[in-house]
Amino acid sequence: MVDASTDYFFADDVDEMPDPSSRRLVTPWTLAFAALLVGALGFVAGIRMEKRQASSVVAVTFPGGFVPDLSGAPGGAPIAQGGAPVVEELNPTYGNLIGRIEHIAQMGTLVTDFLLIKPGALHAANGGYLLIDARKLLLSPFAWEALKRALKAREIHVEQPSEATGFSMISTQSLDPDPIPLELRVVLFGDRELYYMLSAYDPDFAGLFKVQADFDDTIARSAENDNAYARVIASIVKEHGLKPFDAPGVARIIDEGARLADDREKLSIEIGRIADIVREADYWSSQAKRKLTTKQDVARAIDEQIQRADRLRDRAQETIARGLVLVDTEGARVGQINALSVIQLGTFSFGRPSRITARVRVGAGRVMDIEREAKLGGPLHTKGVMILWGFLAGRYALDVPMSLAATLVFEQSYGGVDGDSASAAELFALLSALSEQPIRQSLAVTGSVNQLGEIQAIGGVNEKIEGFFDVCRQRGLNEQQGVLIPKSNVQHLMLREDVVEAVRHGQFAIYPISTIDEGIEILTGVKAGERGPEGRFPGGTINRLVEDKVRSFAERVRGFSKGQGGNAADNSGGTQ
Repeated sequence: MVDASTDYFFADDVDEMPDPSSRRLVTPWTLAFAALLVGALGFVAGIRMEKRQASSVVAVTFPGGFVPDLSGAPGGAPIAQGGAPVVEELNPTYGNLIGRIEHIAQMGTLVTDFLLIKPGALHAANGGYLLIDARKLLLSPFAWEALKRALKAREIHVEQPSEATGFSMISTQSLDPDPIPLELRVVLFGDRELYYMLSAYDPDFAGLFKVQADFDDTIARSAENDNAYARVIASIVKEHGLKPFDAPGVARIIDEGARLADDREKLSIEIGRIADIVREADYWSSQAKRKLTTKQDVARAIDEQIQRADRLRDRAQETIARGLVLVDTEGARVGQINALSVIQLGTFSFGRPSRITARVRVGAGRVMDIEREAKLGGPLHTKGVMILWGFLAGRYALDVPMSLAATLVFEQSYGGVDGDSASAAELFALLSALSEQPIRQSLAVTGSVNQLGEIQAIGGVNEKIEGFFDVCRQRGLNEQQGVLIPKSNVQHLMLREDVVEAVRHGQFAIYPISTIDEGIEILTGVKAGERGPEGRFPGGTINRLVEDKVRSFAERVRGFSKGQGGNAADNSGGTQ
């Protein structure tokens, strides 16, 4: 489900790096709207260079692939009116960077002269700063190597790509301009993955780009940052000539920023997406003939964005409603549970419930993951299933062999399954099958588990809850439905307003749990039980029922082995 991006700066002489105390932290969303990333002398996120050095280089990456529009002019045009030039090259091809020698046709031949020598972005930015999108640069043939040559030599040599790379098979007479001394700083911006790839596979990259600035895609949510967020919204309104927002409308956008961050204690700085919501909310405000943009307009804009992208979500919910995909929301079943998964489609994600079933019998102590056997399970899912075996053996088979054979499967799963966020649900299904205690089908579970039975945080908790809520609401809320989530995920809850209202009125429930024992009690209504001083669980508890079943399996295997041994001895005596 993502998109992590960052900002990086590099200089080719570490002696020119400023003291860390001279740095000022500036958030990426402030940089984007104030166009201060490269416009000031405290260049790119407030990093100051005390002295100028020829060809010092900076690389920057931005959150969520966000790239600010810093040009204000066609590609290659300077964006600073005074002082050192600041140039953004929007199309960093070889010729646009280094310059080129053009030709004209005369009498069937191509001729040139010094008037046809055209400068590139390096010439325009010489003595200042050059901004380049790293991805576009790498996709342009010969451009990346040409830039590195210029930075290493500290001079610009205008020549044809075929001559620079040695690919020319025919030597022709042409102009050979003298190299021009180069003194500038280059800023590369892109995403984190691209930076790591260059660091790993290009040996020249680390030597040229030594200054790194890594920007997060979220900021802490505080009163100060809430006010700054409101000022950003005001800047968008002013820049685009939109109607003012009232206070509830601004608060709704801030809440959406927290939801985009998947954390109620953080705010997303994907300003492009926030700006889209602001502009669309202004449109709906105009449609309603309001003088101010309100909370209802913001909610309408968000709902419309979702509606344009939720075709597959609607299709998934339709298959459940029509009974094509089996998901129960009432009753109780042994060895069956509702798990929750997230599907990511571009910037839109949604949750979908899935049925998990478990079967147990006497065996050799193996928990078989059918998804893995069918080569549909990813490595993380396989790891989660292996952890279940460690939990079962460590708790219930301390002094007896683990003579258990169990199978687990995601029912009606026809694609790959990966991740461990369903491992808690799988363990609950196994415990239900072993104890023969039914699980409430009105509840769904998400969360991973470790070998000690502790429930661990997972991603996409909001989408998972909302996915099961939508299915339950379609069938009718009965005040018995709800979702079990890891207690550590409570801080990430930023649910839709309709879900919040249903929880507030007792129509739907969210149960934070921290251990397997807490969860199995809610799911079955039977106490989990704790091991007493004598080393046994109390009678009638889930843990006692499971332990007794594991012991009975071990005794059956032992009795079967003795029987087989006796038969073998009888057969052996009969042949003597």
